Amino acid sequence: MRIQVGISACVLGQKVRFNGGHKALPFATDQLSRFVDFVPYCPEVAMGMGTPRETIRLQLDTHQQIRLVSSTNAAIDHTEAMRSSAAKALPAMAALSGYIVCAKSPSCGMERVKVTDSHGFPVGKLGVGLFTQQLMQQYPWLPVEEDGRLHDANLRENFVTRVWACHQYQQLLQSGFSVGKLVAFHSRYKFLVMAHSPVAYRELGRLVAQAKLFSPDELALRYLTDLMQALKQTASRKQQANVLQHLLGFFKHRLAASAKQELLHLIEHYRLGHLPLLAPLTLLKHHLNQQPHAYLQAQVYFQPFPDELGLRA
Repeated sequence: MRIQVGISACVLGQKVRFNGGHKALPFATDQLSRFVDFVPYCPEVAMGMGTPRETIRLQLDTHQQIRLVSSTNAAIDHTEAMRSSAAKALPAMAALSGYIVCAKSPSCGMERVKVTDSHGFPVGKLGVGLFTQQLMQQYPWLPVEEDGRLHDANLRENFVTRVWACHQYQQLLQSGFSVGKLVAFHSRYKFLVMAHSPVAYRELGRLVAQAKLFSPDELALRYLTDLMQALKQTASRKQQANVLQHLLGFFKHRLAASAKQELLHLIEHYRLGHLPLLAPLTLLKHHLNQQPHAYLQAQVYFQPFPDELGLRA
């Protein structure tokens, strides 16, 4: 089964915005679409608003609660309609492995959405779109990212890494969860998690080691939630270099001194920002192909997503 990713319909190019336009994201439409099936959804259209339509905004009421109201007439309140519509749609999204939302939208924005006070005056970019808020509350493990942030190469790679990891874990659950399968899964993801968060690497290891203390359902959900939280953290050059050196350690007695020195040189130049990750990684993979090592060959770190996406270049 192909990876299923939810997406704001306008970000996929559908003309459903308030002005009848769209906000197509080329990375989604031209690149990711080759590997995933997108599930488009526009919460404003879903709750019955037409296209084009009046604009809406997030506004604090007199009790300092966020409401979704008409930009021209705050008496027209869409809050409950949005929440009710979202509640009906969300159960069908349980199988998604990620979600791309439209930035700044009062219904879809993930963060920093404009909020006004009860008189309509701006109080800052403090809000979260009502639909996306419900989405993240119902599925706290789900990788969610905004279209605008996906123009950043590091955030793009991070999001795609989480989507692929989430999908792989969901495949494990579909085939039947067991502690043995979890141990095998965790073993394959060790170095990837270490690159993103050494602390989470140790915590996830302890969770797996204490598996018998939890019910299967509790353990399965907790591991997924903690894994997604770990991978959400940015993998710094220092942490990546640390992982690369760990991997090099497996070749301690397999490579000539000159070959090890060459790899150490590439790792250090990567750490200093002079080379992309692909440089030391490609050489490591070359040595691994020449001298196979079953444990290393199983590591997702070497290819957390398809190379064709070009995210590590």
